[in-house]
Amino acid sequence: MRPIQLIVNADDFGMSKEVNEAVVHAFKKGVLTSCSLMVMGEAFDEAVHLAKENRGLGVGIHLVTVMGRSVLPRSEIPALVNEKGFFSCHPGFAGLKYYFSRRARAQLRKELAAQFEKFQSTGLPFSHIDAHLHMHVHPVIFNAAVELGEKFGVRRMRVPKDDLGLALRFDRSSFLKKIILSLLFSPLVRIMRKKLIAKHFVFPERVYGNFQSGKMDETYFLYALENLRAESNEIYFHPALHDAGRKSDEQLPSRIEYEALTSHRVIEQVRHLKIRLTNYFELEPCR
Repeated sequence: MRPIQLIVNADDFGMSKEVNEAVVHAFKKGVLTSCSLMVMGEAFDEAVHLAKENRGLGVGIHLVTVMGRSVLPRSEIPALVNEKGFFSCHPGFAGLKYYFSRRARAQLRKELAAQFEKFQSTGLPFSHIDAHLHMHVHPVIFNAAVELGEKFGVRRMRVPKDDLGLALRFDRSSFLKKIILSLLFSPLVRIMRKKLIAKHFVFPERVYGNFQSGKMDETYFLYALENLRAESNEIYFHPALHDAGRKSDEQLPSRIEYEALTSHRVIEQVRHLKIRLTNYFELEPCR
């Protein structure tokens, strides 16, 4: 039997210097193997510099279509952003617009191409494709991402097929929310997998984090590691390190997630279970 493959990813690389610091420390001191870069993050330039200093760290593109800034100016994509160049903060409303408005769809494809081009301009190799709030499960965004992946030579994508059973066995709180998330994501994920296989893309069989968002602590990480059953997996986090001395810092979810990524117990568990830490570049397709 082949060892279980595990990608440990940090989303939102480039969002802030605090996120960048956590990503690099978790890569050097912990089990982090991969990250997803926001090309319009406030600390984008620093993130690119750090990525080039840490060559073993896989860096993918984190497409932003909600709750963030656009690459293109508002004059080119007025249907997508406000006067300050920000996308909607409401994923549901944005998703409906992207689906039903021909004008918005055309502008969205143009913006996504600009995000790919900005990533390419860094000189970093594309590790993989994913999106802020998993918006790439949206059919319009997904189809555009696949086309751009082919154009830019990156045939690796996150498919957020989480394990509802594991999530409920670990924590039955927010039971209804988790059920609804599963019902919403499952049909979209099936479509993604079918098309990606036909297009010869590579993706992990399981991706953990959606059902436990905001609560990705050491206890959950250890439980997930113990219960990995697929050959290829991804667990994603949102770590950040803030200014020293802030009393509330230790209670922030981002700090808790950083602690999980650098936990000695987690490191030992990975070693004990003989899990193969990897990134999207090294990901082997499931048989």
